[in-house]
Amino acid sequence: MVKDTKFYDILEVKPGCTEVELKKAYRKLALKYHPDKNPAEGEKFKLISQAYEVLTDPEKRRIYDEGGEEALKTGGSSGFGYSSPMDIFDMFFGRSSGRHRQQENQCEDIIHQMPVTLEEIYSGSVRKFSITRNVVCTKCEGRGTREGGVLKTCSTCNGSGYQVKMSYLGPSIVQQVQSVCSECRGNGEIISPKDRCKECNAQKVIRQKKIIEVHVDKGIPDGKKIIFYGEGDQSPGMKPGNVIIIIDEQKHPVFQRKSDVHLSMTMEILLSEALCGMSKIITTLDNRKLYIHTLPGEVIKHSDLRCIEQEGLPHYKNPTEKGNLIIMFDVKFPDPGSLLPEKVEKLEKLLPPKESVIVPEDAIVVTMSEFEREHVDADEANEQEDAHHHHHHPTVGCHPQLLNRNFGIAVRQRVAQTHSNSSGCSSHLTKKPGTW
Repeated sequence: MVKDTKFYDILEVKPGCTEVELKKAYRKLALKYHPDKNPAEGEKFKLISQAYEVLTDPEKRRIYDEGGEEALKTGGSSGFGYSSPMDIFDMFFGRSSGRHRQQENQCEDIIHQMPVTLEEIYSGSVRKFSITRNVVCTKCEGRGTREGGVLKTCSTCNGSGYQVKMSYLGPSIVQQVQSVCSECRGNGEIISPKDRCKECNAQKVIRQKKIIEVHVDKGIPDGKKIIFYGEGDQSPGMKPGNVIIIIDEQKHPVFQRKSDVHLSMTMEILLSEALCGMSKIITTLDNRKLYIHTLPGEVIKHSDLRCIEQEGLPHYKNPTEKGNLIIMFDVKFPDPGSLLPEKVEKLEKLLPPKESVIVPEDAIVVTMSEFEREHVDADEANEQEDAHHHHHHPTVGCHPQLLNRNFGIAVRQRVAQTHSNSSGCSSHLTKKPGTW
């Protein structure tokens, strides 16, 4: 059990999450709270970046899980410090850093997430996506002035667009702070109201809506970046930025994506179907109907797995090859009290005989009551944390909190495993002639 869940809570993930889940959470939240989109959420953006930086580093994550944020700061990691949130953002999305982009004289990229359904990923699609960007004003050709207007260099910042202020913090301690020039607002130039271009109001650029076509290729990975070079913001004398569309795979009500190309699903069947054979129809992502069935006596246990070859997702850039569809069976037992005594007697005659038990004379009769597995997990987690704090191993046996409870608990776990490889997987599910 982790000591502190703050960073997990910030990214809206569970402590046991995978790196893939961390990346998806960061991508969603970083785009939502980026200062360009939400100027008032700078602190939130900073916390998101810090949480992601720690949890994606195996060593930092281990230290954080064991001792919390304080352990990171007090020697858990030598020389620990957080990176710049913008550097993390740029690195994640494969962009040059802000400083490097200034050296390249290039405008910032426009980044958007595009929700995509699993059906679109299976069949492919073409989507029209609307963006709003800055383009150079055609009326003044990016000068910001009317024809014949005068453009003056800002005397406050001498045309640099920045002001530098010195603050004295103490004897021989001087702090230098650079900020955008308040007079020219970072432009480095001053245009009098009478000389301003009426089209762009001396901004040199105007806002423009543009529709771009986004091709969603079959099997495209979640988080894939589709880049439209030179289609982003424009500014006079600078190289246009890019438009980056990020594929955001949406949750599907039936299928889950596994390892990019495989699909999995949970199928609920009755106990009678598990024992006596069942027939089901699966509607695929491209609306085909797959017929599956088992024979009477072909027993399916709870959580058993079966697979259907070549019914997963197409391989990206190689759509003729497909992954597999994995089915996990959820056997639904009769509700308590639904079986009448006479039916139980008939059922007992059909099933293998029960184990006979000789009850010792000194046996104590106890009563079992309903109990949720989550309660056991919570008690075990508390016990582990107590052991961690007291630096000793827990005594083998019942947890103290359970000793006073007058009931017995029977826990049975079974792990179902299937072995498959790229050439296919074994399956007892069959095809109905003429349906595939």
